[in-house]
Amino acid sequence: METDLLKVENLRTSFYTDDGEVKAVDGVSFGLPKGKTLGIVGESGSGKSITALSILKLLAANGKIVGGEVNFKGENLLSYSDKEMRSIRGNAISMIFQEPMTSLNPVFTVGQQISESLVKHQQLGKKEAMSRSIELLKLVGIPSPDKRVKQYPHELSGGMRQRVMIAIALACNPEILIADEPTTALDVTIQAQILGLIRGLQKKFGMSVIMITHDLGVVAETCDYVAVMYAGQVVEYADILSLFQYPKHPYTIGLMNSLPRHDKELEKLEPILGNVPNPKEMPVGCRFAPRCPAATDLCRTKMPDLLPDEKGNDIRCWIYTDQWDGESEVTIYGEKRNAESGRTQTILSH
Repeated sequence: METDLLKVENLRTSFYTDDGEVKAVDGVSFGLPKGKTLGIVGESGSGKSITALSILKLLAANGKIVGGEVNFKGENLLSYSDKEMRSIRGNAISMIFQEPMTSLNPVFTVGQQISESLVKHQQLGKKEAMSRSIELLKLVGIPSPDKRVKQYPHELSGGMRQRVMIAIALACNPEILIADEPTTALDVTIQAQILGLIRGLQKKFGMSVIMITHDLGVVAETCDYVAVMYAGQVVEYADILSLFQYPKHPYTIGLMNSLPRHDKELEKLEPILGNVPNPKEMPVGCRFAPRCPAATDLCRTKMPDLLPDEKGNDIRCWIYTDQWDGESEVTIYGEKRNAESGRTQTILSH
């Protein structure tokens, strides 16, 4: 079994508003082995980005991590002070944020923004840091790097700005790179280039990567493991082959069946009916139960734990436990699942 470089256990993050507490991340657990890529996938509002921001303790003023652990190389980052976290952010763990135009500072040149972390974390002089910035721009595939290093973000294309964000994130050779929707708002050709760049750099430097996306195509192309999130929780965690060959959670099956297939000329896509629950009014039982075609009274009244199956993958669903009170064979969005053969070997709560 691979050793986890990063292990998130029962992470809980809340935001406090005038209307009360919003549990954006509620009991999230997953592991990230060294040198591997973990995809975190789910609809907008499922808690993907907040999970990443919680790892780095980069929450808004009204946000608070209320429980759990984030263990990096055996150390719980949640116990670190702000000063200690500043030595981690952009150094051991870096993040590519979702919108490069808003993440880059418009009044500083590209070179100044790359140099900042080199001066702070690597103790380089300004001249040496600028030379290294040019090398990094070349590394991420930006032409004429000695010219681009003097330009401002608004002078670059969307694809180039995203490459600059990657250069900033890689400046200090991080052990973990968190990429939050790195291909959003880019055309298909540039998307492929950016994903190829991240994969190539990961192989070159041996980084672990967390890829946050709602695009299952990106997940299939880049990830070794996948955590599927719904309403602030991980509902399925599996290796990439298991997830795509035999998804188990009804939500994961629904996501797969809503994708268009290239091997069929004409098909009817199966939508997931209903809406994601209001985070202020979560269902009592399983959070997917109001939308699940296989839900029973048990699902609607009691929350299932995230439990290991016979292959070592994790699933949060009553169907695969000894407490399931429905039919032994259920049909979920056109897919048949046998509850008896799919049951967990050992029922253990994480």
